[in-house]
Amino acid sequence: MKLLKCFLFAKLVAVSFFSVAQTPVFVSGNDGYKSYRIPAIVRTPTGELLAFAEGRVGGSGDFGDIDIVMKRSQDGGKSWSKIHVVATYDDLQAGNPAPVMDLTDPAFPKGRLFLFFNTGNNHEGEVRKGKGLREVWYKTSTDGGITWGDPVNITTQVHRPKQPALNAAYNFPDDWRSYANTPGHGMQLTEGRHKGRIYIAANHSAGTPKSNFADYQAHGFYTDDHGKTFELSETIPVEGGNEATAAELSGGRLMFNARNQKGDVRARIVAVSSDGGAKWDTTYFDRNLPDPVCEGSILTISQDKRQNILAFCNAADTKMRDNLTLRISFDDGKTWKKSYLVDKSAAGERDFTAYSDIVKTGKKTIGVLYERDGYKAIVFKNVEWGR
Repeated sequence: MKLLKCFLFAKLVAVSFFSVAQTPVFVSGNDGYKSYRIPAIVRTPTGELLAFAEGRVGGSGDFGDIDIVMKRSQDGGKSWSKIHVVATYDDLQAGNPAPVMDLTDPAFPKGRLFLFFNTGNNHEGEVRKGKGLREVWYKTSTDGGITWGDPVNITTQVHRPKQPALNAAYNFPDDWRSYANTPGHGMQLTEGRHKGRIYIAANHSAGTPKSNFADYQAHGFYTDDHGKTFELSETIPVEGGNEATAAELSGGRLMFNARNQKGDVRARIVAVSSDGGAKWDTTYFDRNLPDPVCEGSILTISQDKRQNILAFCNAADTKMRDNLTLRISFDDGKTWKKSYLVDKSAAGERDFTAYSDIVKTGKKTIGVLYERDGYKAIVFKNVEWGR
């Protein structure tokens, strides 16, 4: 009887952690990594889902021996392949995977997959003090992530570091220090004057650290020639702008959505651009998108002649990383009429749902890849939506 009770209890724990509603993708302690963080996901033209994450060798810390790893699903997220290492930086940090498909390059009619990422040689706090460097890279794949080209360093084009002792080209008066591109998918504009533009949301700190993280601000970078050259956007004019994401609005406009690292306003920072994300027409806090100072993900899921339909996912709580919620906007992100609870703790467990990324998996389904139960795993769940 005791053995039966133990078995039933163990089964109950397993169901509560990995219920039928979600599928484990990266489980901390498995495949040679003590922890997995920072999910990102993209869908290939053949319908495969590619899930990326940081594989942290030594533990859950943001700095250390960290690789970018990937798994593949060919059945809409029901099952996942073995793990593959996509990017590494010796025994230092390779992180912030940002995948995006380029579907407009005539040289690659079947599409080319970009993976943007950052490397670092010190803890973020030390880099912020000027005692370290973050660099920006990308790799590409023309076979859906099976094989990858060599990494390309684009730091001088999209970053403004002042580290001439490490590299003579890194001598910008702007003195950007900490740096991170979006932790999640990138985007490509599908219409308008800048159709085909690949856009990556990002953030940086500038100069001497300020209290309440006021030295942080968000920005974006983009390419109009399929990765040959890159340009920087204007910096978002809000102190504390941090981890960011972006989506296409109707008419080829762009919406930028960022975390407020200062935490004085527990809501998302939003900026709108009419020129494809180069400059910003308006910036505001969207108080309909509460946030506990965490990452979020925004995605265009449908388009019509009037306004785009957007999805947004984050830990929709002002105090803790929990209450992961998917919201739908039918009017270019002006309002969020529909919301769907993705996952939530049973008794207020700490960091129960944290970072997430979203991908369109069907006409009325959105896949959510997210950190669950105190970073014990990154799991996948399909959510149905409608009007």
